[in-house]
Amino acid sequence: MNSIERIFEYVAQKDITIIKNAPMCEYTSFKIGGPAELMIIPENKKQAKEAFVFCTSEGVAPFILGNGSNLLVSDNGIKGVVLHTGKMNNVVLLDETTVECDCGVGLARLCNFALDNSLSGLEFAFGIPGSVGGAAFMNAGAYGGEMKDVILSCEHVTPKGEAQVLKSNELKFGYRHSAYSENGFLITSIRIGLTKGDKSQIKSRMQDIIERRRSKQPLEYPSAGSVFKRPEGHFAGALVEQCGFKGKCIGGAMLSEKHAGFIVNKGGATCDDVLNLIDTIRETVLKEYGVELEREIKLIK
Repeated sequence: MNSIERIFEYVAQKDITIIKNAPMCEYTSFKIGGPAELMIIPENKKQAKEAFVFCTSEGVAPFILGNGSNLLVSDNGIKGVVLHTGKMNNVVLLDETTVECDCGVGLARLCNFALDNSLSGLEFAFGIPGSVGGAAFMNAGAYGGEMKDVILSCEHVTPKGEAQVLKSNELKFGYRHSAYSENGFLITSIRIGLTKGDKSQIKSRMQDIIERRRSKQPLEYPSAGSVFKRPEGHFAGALVEQCGFKGKCIGGAMLSEKHAGFIVNKGGATCDDVLNLIDTIRETVLKEYGVELEREIKLIK
């Protein structure tokens, strides 16, 4: 019996949902990707810890999947284990301004929870399609705000099963980066610090942001959000647009005609289609402007 078979047997015995050959195209916002050898779907922190620790003890580091909103998965799929946190979705109010939520909670749900409790500070995140765990992992941000502005602490599990907490000043937040970008730990829950506000004003700001997103971003197509990180002193979308790439297609992948920072799946796009379009864009921008664009979308293969 190999490690994958042992993991399957162990997880199944624990009554944790586990799927063989899970089609990743059904679990990512890009709707692209071949099968994951095993997908484990825990429903709470206890199950997540058990699965995570056993996998690592077998020499298999699971890929942690939230909402799959900034991922490009290989057409060949993922060899090994995917730990999908989507069913870990508890949210509670600890005091008047502190929210604690599981890593799998969607940002939209968290923003609406804050609104329901007249809490301000998360408006910038309304419309970001990821999970809270993923947003903490990459310090997601938009419209002048970032997760580092509101995260008080993150609870995680180490590969040895130790439950630990990193406070905000220990999280090494940077542009699309946190301590979790490199430590290999599993984020299980997050504490958010907000401020009391006027409910109608909070709702108005959230509506303004979502309307701006709808008007500027190609939300009608599957995508993985912004393709490139913001280069210092420039805007990636502007550089790409100036090179005349809007509407450019390779296979089923198209550079959005609405926003040059997005590649969309206009139907049947493969991972290779997207990568070939990214490479073409990067080469042209480097040649025309001397700027090397760095991919923000995470490639999983």
